[in-house]
Amino acid sequence: MFENLQVFENRYEELNLKLYDPQSAADRELYAALMKEHKEITPIVEAYRAYQGCVESLAEAKELLEETSEKELRELAQEEIRENSELLARLEEQMKLLLLPKDPNDEKNVIVEIRGGAGGEEAALFAANLYRMYSMYAEKKGWKTELVNLNETELGGFKEVSFMIDGEGAFSRLKFESGVHRVQRVPETEAQGRIHTSTATVAVLPEAEDVDVQIDPKDLQIDTFRSSGAGGQHINKTSSAIRITHLPTGMVVECQDERSQYKNKDKAMKVLRARLLAQEVEKASSQVAEERRSQVGTGDRSERIRTYNYPQARVTDHRIGLTLYKLEDVLNGALDEVIDPLIAADRAAKLEESQ
Repeated sequence: MFENLQVFENRYEELNLKLYDPQSAADRELYAALMKEHKEITPIVEAYRAYQGCVESLAEAKELLEETSEKELRELAQEEIRENSELLARLEEQMKLLLLPKDPNDEKNVIVEIRGGAGGEEAALFAANLYRMYSMYAEKKGWKTELVNLNETELGGFKEVSFMIDGEGAFSRLKFESGVHRVQRVPETEAQGRIHTSTATVAVLPEAEDVDVQIDPKDLQIDTFRSSGAGGQHINKTSSAIRITHLPTGMVVECQDERSQYKNKDKAMKVLRARLLAQEVEKASSQVAEERRSQVGTGDRSERIRTYNYPQARVTDHRIGLTLYKLEDVLNGALDEVIDPLIAADRAAKLEESQ
């Protein structure tokens, strides 16, 4: 099944020549496109070359085994056959994964929206915890975070918060975070020490470019207002906050983080484009048969995906049955131990579907 991979190797060599061509280097857009394609196919070519080398070594070892009667050489050949057979199996699985269709949004920046759900003030405080968790994870990854909009409660919780994360592969790592997150803990306001269950919803949207979503300016109603803090206190005396209503869908986006009206409008438009793109993707996905959907699930915001249990210091991801007793680490941004198994489960499901 890997005979056609020679096409990738030929293209890889062609790209190497083009990247060293002064004419390509002089064209920034062309050079960036060539570099992107080169980066995408390099892992496939490297795995294919390793596979070819392994096939040759295996053939040589089998030939040696057939031709020699010397005990030591036969033992050496048998050991090489065993080692290369195991390596060949691993490389085959690796190439199958590399050849799976990629999510075109994987390399995009993301817009994350977190809203307090069931549980009142405790849910809002949990939403603030989740914002901190994702901000710390982004910092560990070297990604840049930028606040878009924040609706804060008097006790420091977040009714809702939206923010952008700018970083290579951000969507590929965070797309499985969309859904309902549940917390079980004793609230600070609980006098009798009873454990309460609260929820917050997380939506992770790939940032949409102008070419991804066409928006007619006539379909927009843009209002300005004064930014306000918790309890309605005004934190800005000028009307720099922006509210954009997309009339055909009724979708409303607010941004009041920047002092500049122009910057707030720019951020709000990014959120609106991302939401409209997500809506289009959701419509298309709903037409796909249930058995062809990923077992992990990425977009159902009503799906309870994870529980954070404070008394047991436990984090459980319900989609893959993963349980870690590292609650504090996870809430401090150590999310890779949760995200890596989710990515592996998603790839395994897609691999099974493709066979």
